[in-house]
Amino acid sequence: MNEKETTRTSKFLSLILRHEPERVGLKLDQAGWASVSELLDAVNRHGISLTLEGLKHVVATNDKKRFAFSEDGLRIRASQGHSLEVDLQYEPQIPPELLYHGTPERFVESIRRTGLNKGERHHVHLSPDSQTASKVGQRRGQPVVLTIRTGDMHRAGHQFYLSANGVWLVEHVPAQFIQ
Repeated sequence: MNEKETTRTSKFLSLILRHEPERVGLKLDQAGWASVSELLDAVNRHGISLTLEGLKHVVATNDKKRFAFSEDGLRIRASQGHSLEVDLQYEPQIPPELLYHGTPERFVESIRRTGLNKGERHHVHLSPDSQTASKVGQRRGQPVVLTIRTGDMHRAGHQFYLSANGVWLVEHVPAQFIQ
């Protein structure tokens, strides 16, 4: 599978495993897991040629580690970013003192007023380093990296979760915690 095919397949899997499993007739369980064999059957029925080896390649080479296999390798899910109602069953974690959020420059004024809101997703996504946050922010324009005082947030009662791919998740970031 070449790089272009891998990227295209990864984007399609993101759509299916985060937002629209019904598009290919797939069902996710309440924690967002899908059977690997059912996923492969479903995408192949819908014109996407994907083998188990191809799927493993997409999961292993995805730079953001968007997907995870279950320990037994029989199930797969997106690590975070769902618009569907799922319970990823992550345990609350104590975050580092600072985390980062990348956003296009045009959103900064609104964020300074209302904080970071999850929008259509289940959580606000925070990065462990400013370089990753910058890459996330540049997807939709000139990036600005915001520093979030997550240690202070945690001490104020906010719950944080660490996804399987190292992205920190929180319900909302009030403006007073954004530097």
